[in-house]
Amino acid sequence: MAEFMTEQIRNLAVLGHSGAGKSSLLEALLFEGKAFPQKGRVDKGTNHADFTAQEKDHRHSLEPSFLYLDIDNHHINFIDTPGLPDFFGRTLLPLPGVETVLLVINATTGIETITQRAFEAARAQGKVVLIAINHIDGNGDKLATLLDDIQTNLGPRCLPVNLPNVRLDDVIDCYLHPEPQLQGEALFHDVVSARDELIDTVLEEDDELMALYLEQGETLTPEQLHAPLEAALRRGHLVPICFTSAETEVGIAALLELIIKLCPNPLEGNRQQFIKGAGEKAVRVEVIPSADAHVLAQVFRVTIDPFFGRMGIFRVHQGTVHLGMKLFVGDERKPFKVNNLFKLQGDKQIAVTSAIPGDICAVSKIDELTVGAVLHDSHDEDEFRMPELDLPEPIFGLAVSAKRRGDEQKIAEVLNKLMVEDPSLHIAKNEAEGQTILQGQGDLHLHIALEKAHELFNVDMDTDVPAVAYRETIISTAQARYRHKKQSGGSGQFGEVMLAIEPLPRGAGFEFVSKVVGGAVPSQYIPAVEKGVKEAMNCGTLAGYPMQDVRVSLLDGKHHSVDSKEIAFVMAGKKAFIEAVQAASPVILEPIVEMKVQVAQEHVGDITGDISANRGIICGTQALDNNRVEVAVEAPLATVDDYSTRLKSLTGGDGQFSISFSRYDVVPEHVQRELVASAKRD
Repeated sequence: MAEFMTEQIRNLAVLGHSGAGKSSLLEALLFEGKAFPQKGRVDKGTNHADFTAQEKDHRHSLEPSFLYLDIDNHHINFIDTPGLPDFFGRTLLPLPGVETVLLVINATTGIETITQRAFEAARAQGKVVLIAINHIDGNGDKLATLLDDIQTNLGPRCLPVNLPNVRLDDVIDCYLHPEPQLQGEALFHDVVSARDELIDTVLEEDDELMALYLEQGETLTPEQLHAPLEAALRRGHLVPICFTSAETEVGIAALLELIIKLCPNPLEGNRQQFIKGAGEKAVRVEVIPSADAHVLAQVFRVTIDPFFGRMGIFRVHQGTVHLGMKLFVGDERKPFKVNNLFKLQGDKQIAVTSAIPGDICAVSKIDELTVGAVLHDSHDEDEFRMPELDLPEPIFGLAVSAKRRGDEQKIAEVLNKLMVEDPSLHIAKNEAEGQTILQGQGDLHLHIALEKAHELFNVDMDTDVPAVAYRETIISTAQARYRHKKQSGGSGQFGEVMLAIEPLPRGAGFEFVSKVVGGAVPSQYIPAVEKGVKEAMNCGTLAGYPMQDVRVSLLDGKHHSVDSKEIAFVMAGKKAFIEAVQAASPVILEPIVEMKVQVAQEHVGDITGDISANRGIICGTQALDNNRVEVAVEAPLATVDDYSTRLKSLTGGDGQFSISFSRYDVVPEHVQRELVASAKRD
């Protein structure tokens, strides 16, 4: 492949809600740029971005995929990302590797959940955002309203850089070409006014250029506007909007020109900051994309293949990576040799000999690679690391176990591989129930992960609804004294303690305080009393759930000069605590979650009725665009473990929801009776 300089590179991550046409738009761009002789189709499973067996089967992008285009002495790296809400964590992974986010919006459906979340995530990371309104064919009557919606929801600085013509068979440039009014009649808006809005926005914070603009008779060339335009894009002061149709290829050539001429190269974009050191000594470091400096590169995507091993896709931020050189991974003392260096073009690996600052390449068969790992060629950068990527917290879980006896270790290894590839997957242990919980963004997220474990790693797992993490606590104060005395020949065991217990605020945890005076309990045995209390707390007293939010005070006790031992005070502390709890009105706590449910207006009644029937509370509603409503809910976790299924049933698959932990609260009396009875049966 041709050699390029850093200023000729453009890096874009393509984001948008499922159905926006991201993969189809990318296919049209690559076909326009002659990267492929034939345009693939999503509906036929021939597009180049969705090449895995799972993606072909599900007809959806499930993983970030990498493609590139060489055109007009420029090298453009594209990263296609999933648009399904369950895979938003995977969508965020490539953002540290790019300067620009191409946000694709479906003209038919308008702004959707992932549209808003993707825009906010891109701006939070300092990325330039370029909006492409796709599927304009057949939607001419919706485009003006959609533009207003974008400016209302994403900001008034979202301005069109081109407009569709009245026949929807071409777009009219409003910025790059000085005479847009000669290109035809726009479907809506005024082309000259649109250009003036763009120029005014760019010039707002540049007094010198404004003076030149007025001096030249209110005209400026694209060359004169380039530097202030780049500054406006970096600050988010301007978000360009363009109109396209991946199907009819309207606006595709114009979009390619915009990417080359408007999107920043790696020297112009907001640079990725590294962190040097840890703790209070950590400082942020901005690296310089010089080809001759020490190598600093960041791994932002890892894939693991059972036959070809671990592959890491990385962005070079500084220095030049050469085939055959040695690189360190983070603080590892032993380097690895770059024996394989390549570009990814869908499912193809194109061998290259070097990677310059700003480029995106891959290495393979390096077991130490993880998402976020820093690659470098000098121990001077041993302490360099990346800021933590803000991934969404898991909201759904499945208890997983070996289907075949003896596969436990193999399952643990496969689950670890799945988490390396997708850090938005989590593994949790429910010690009380002896369960391993696979957590993610929804049932589809976990289903795809388990499907991959079966198809790629030949591991099958049984699944079950995870046990709810109930807790126990007390709601009043109490005291208890207990003497542990045991004599069975030889030296005996003796320990006596008096404890007082009281409730703490919800979420405070556990406190142990010694108020013993006069050596009634020798100091060397006080930790043993606390140990006994903790053992009792771990087992609970009502239904076997761990206890929390309790303060325990050791008030008094007795000891024996010969028979007192640590085990005696462990047992005395444990028994005294159990007796005190029984007198302190023990209760069971359950986790309460907050949910945001987005549905069409006609489904609101069904949603609120279902929530109320399952012990949930409706906290409020908010009208959204496109006749949709967001319902704020608080509900016990035990009643929403199957909520994704219920929501699909109630809305025909149209509803979406997010969930987050709120607090623990006391269960109703009838639920407590059922839990206690169930524990006794078990």
